[in-house]
Formats: sequence, structure tokens, C-alpha cells
Amino acid sequence: LNDTVYASPSPTQVGALTTWSKVSAGSQITAAIKTDGTLWLWGRNNYGQLGTNDQANKSSPVQIGVGTTWSLVSAGRYVTAAIKTDGTLWTWGKNGYGQLGTNDSIYRSSPTQVGALTTWLLASAGYYAIAAVKTDGTLWAWGTNYFGAVGTNDVANKSSPTQVGAATTWSQVSIGSQAAAATRTDGTLWTWGYNPYGGLGTNDRANRSSPTQVGVATNWSLVSTGTYSTIAVKTDGTLWLWGYNNNGQLGQNDRVYRSSPTQVGSATTWSRVSMGRYAAAAITTN
Repeated sequence: LNDTVYASPSPTQVGALTTWSKVSAGSQITAAIKTDGTLWLWGRNNYGQLGTNDQANKSSPVQIGVGTTWSLVSAGRYVTAAIKTDGTLWTWGKNGYGQLGTNDSIYRSSPTQVGALTTWLLASAGYYAIAAVKTDGTLWAWGTNYFGAVGTNDVANKSSPTQVGAATTWSQVSIGSQAAAATRTDGTLWTWGYNPYGGLGTNDRANRSSPTQVGVATNWSLVSTGTYSTIAVKTDGTLWLWGYNNNGQLGQNDRVYRSSPTQVGSATTWSRVSMGRYAAAAITTN
């Protein structure tokens, strides 16, 4: 918006362009891709997380390099991850825990390729870790792992992509602050990491250091995890939330924590979801 007003009471258009195709809002930064394949970021930049090769904050969209082959971007808190159309994975920003996946702890202020593989399909940048899925359906994660958020059945930090288990049926992954959630092609839902408020949906508050199935349902289609809460949609279009609820982010018209998936209303037309730190958002097909 090219200003520093902290909040707007209603949605405000960013510029007048009609060529935006994908967007990801992290903690204090936003990333977006245009239909021409260019990548743009704006917001806070104290660790180079905007990828502009500096540490200056940006109050309006700034193009990252001159590339026109960006296909996916995920903005975290201090890190950003993106994938190009050739299947390569790129990260930048803070790297104190190895969360950039570059096998070191050096901060990067411009996109840096992670390894040489061209088989990356999806990536999710969290607060201090990144998770990704390859085209072969394998799941990989790296970064801080104090509470098991990397999913490798330990609490050791990882500075390069590390495979999570041996399954080859992962279809989606979302990593937030010290916890992650993912779906498999069979429609099952799995979570792991920090669980002080029941955000893993396992009907308890015990941390998990490896993927743990949530219930027995096989009709989960979408999932997004935030700081301590998770939101998901089933194939029947129903909406479900669980975890931390001090601000009413579970959509239950109360502030009661939930440690297992709880349906919101009875609508069956939910199609997109996103979980933030203290708020959730969803879109219906109508």
C-alpha cells in the first residue's frame, strides 16, 4: 500500500493490477506471483526475508530478480520458500537453525537454490522451519526441531532437507510455528510438533516428533496450520478447526480450546482455508 498504517478496517486493494495469480501472507511479510511468472514481496525485511538482496523494509510490492518462472511461494515469519516451474526449490531469509536448507547457518537476502534437485512440488515456510513435498510423494522438512516439528522422530535441528518417514503418498503439507500438518492421497490427515493447546488434533496436549494420524477419517482435502491452531476442509466441503482459541479463531462463537477436529457450522461449500497466528480465513464456493 506504500504506507505504514498498521491496520485497515476493510480489504484494501494493492495497486490497480489485475495480473496477480498467487499470494502468501506470512508474519509481517507478503509474497505474490503474477500471471507472467514474476515474484514480488513486501513488508518487514530485517533478515533479508524479502529476497531483495538488502535488509530494507518495503511498503509496496518489489520484484525479486528478473525471473519469470516462479510457480509457488510461501512466506513464513523470517524465511520465504519458492519453487520454479523447473521443479527447483529456493529459500532466503533468517537461517540460525538451518531453516533455509542450505546445510549451513548463513542468512540469505536473495533466493538461494536448495540443492540441485528438480523434483520439488510443494513447499511451506513456517516460523523456524520449512516442509516440502516432492513429485514422488515423499515428505521432507528442515529447520528448528525442538518440539519435533521437523517430524524426524527426534528433536535435533536439521540444516538440509530430511525425509520424513518413508511414505510416498503425501499430497499437501503446512508448517506453522513449531508444528506441521499434512494430508496423504488416501485422504488421511497427519500432524506433529508442539501441542500445548491441542493444535495437533490428537485429543491430547502431548507433543509428537513424527507424523501422527488424526482420527480415522479418510476424506480430508485441505489443511493449514498456524501458531497453535489448525484449520481443515473435508471432501464433503465441511470446515473443521481445533487448537488455541483465546481470540475465537476456531469459529465456535466461544474461546474454548479444542484438542480434536470440531466442525464449524453445517455448510458444505468450503473450498479454501488459511490459518494464521490468532485468526483464520476461509472461502466458500458460492
